[in-house]
Amino acid sequence: MNKTVKEILEWTLCVVIAVILALIIRFFVGAPTIVKQPSMYPTLRQDERLILNRWIKTSNGELKRGDIVTFESPSKTFVASTEADLSNPVAKYENEPKSIFGKLIYYVLEINKTSFIKRVIGLPGEHVKIANNKVYINGEAIYEPYLEKGVLTTSLNGAYIDIVVPEGTVFLMGDNRPKSTDSRCFGCVPMSKIESKVWIRFWPFNLFGEVK
Repeated sequence: MNKTVKEILEWTLCVVIAVILALIIRFFVGAPTIVKQPSMYPTLRQDERLILNRWIKTSNGELKRGDIVTFESPSKTFVASTEADLSNPVAKYENEPKSIFGKLIYYVLEINKTSFIKRVIGLPGEHVKIANNKVYINGEAIYEPYLEKGVLTTSLNGAYIDIVVPEGTVFLMGDNRPKSTDSRCFGCVPMSKIESKVWIRFWPFNLFGEVK
């Protein structure tokens, strides 16, 4: 093997290792992202840059009310009341890839994969009810200081507005309630579909810091 070929092979190996390490860090530790929708306004605005903490997925950590998370978009983002199963109010995921290569492309490289950003509102076993333009947990209206003044929480014609959150799932909503497609419309999201917690906003610089 001549010197040139050896150098090419060594550089190729270095690049492959670097790519693999980058993917591992992105999938299991943390990753940057851009806010693309207004559903979390005013907490998050479109085009803001965030760093996501993916350790929650790696460690099977628990979530608490108020956490802002990213998750895989359900295959059906609106369920009519006539077809909703309120005894099992869980979001549907019916378009998942079957092959190992397809899963690699979808889950690791995240090609053709859509994710949402929402806030945890209801935890497993809790009774969530949307009524009187407010959110009630186990019969008590919750305090939501992150909402913009005057914002009302309505049903959005969604089916899941008076449910008990099943075990292993969470009830999620955006802070911009009139413009958020969330658990009111598609049901509770399985913990296995939670990808990360929103951690740090690094752009714009004047808002740099932890996101709450």
